[in-house]
Amino acid sequence: MATVMRLLVFVATAYVVSVAILWAFQARFIYPAPQTRAPLTPGYEEIALDTSDGLRLRAFYREASDGLPTVLYFHGNGGTLAGASVSNRALAEAGIGVLLLEYRGYGGNPGSPSEKGFYRDGEAAVAWLGEQGLDPDQLVFIGNSIGAGVATEMAARHDPAALVLVAPFTSLAEAAQANLWWMPARLMLRERYDNAAKIPGLHMPVLVQHGTADDLVPAGFGRALAERAAQGRFQSFEGSGHDLSFERRSHDARRDWILERFASAQ
Repeated sequence: MATVMRLLVFVATAYVVSVAILWAFQARFIYPAPQTRAPLTPGYEEIALDTSDGLRLRAFYREASDGLPTVLYFHGNGGTLAGASVSNRALAEAGIGVLLLEYRGYGGNPGSPSEKGFYRDGEAAVAWLGEQGLDPDQLVFIGNSIGAGVATEMAARHDPAALVLVAPFTSLAEAAQANLWWMPARLMLRERYDNAAKIPGLHMPVLVQHGTADDLVPAGFGRALAERAAQGRFQSFEGSGHDLSFERRSHDARRDWILERFASAQ
């Protein structure tokens, strides 16, 4: 009996310690924040984005060909400008403009990552595009994984022509709970990225792409978001995992969908 009690105390203590560690260091788990300074992608220019809280962020920009939209791209939580360039290769080749945002605390940028901070970074990018003479009806916001949370928030604030979400979750809390089923992850998280609450209020066309083999953020999350959108469309990619954004077939599909939206609007 004493042995069993000691075992139960050990297990309970280990559990409490694990919860405490995740609570205290959750930002490090949510934001791996690669520090590699990506070389400038050919065809892009390097620009600086100034945030409302005084940070200057490195970003890459490629101007659109006449009559084509510009994409503002928000990469995932482990992403880089180099990876974002790959994810948007088909769009750039088609002449669609692309602004690749690098978040605070990433790629050598100043600041520390956070949901509130990422929204400030998104606002800086939208403001910069406005300074180039681009109105929201000329913009498409694209977000991958956690970047879908930033893209959705920016869409709610600025009403772009279209929104594309790749491997998104309904909320960060629900995604964390699905992966950490043995912990009260939903209650522990300070960051929320509640896409499901925001999607129903959006009026622009929304494309959601998800791989059937995504074991980090299951495809059911993406399908639920598409169903909540007033003008939602869901694209399923058989056998693809959470790296779907980098697959050529996914950005080919994004390109075609965007071009169809703008062709029908003209």
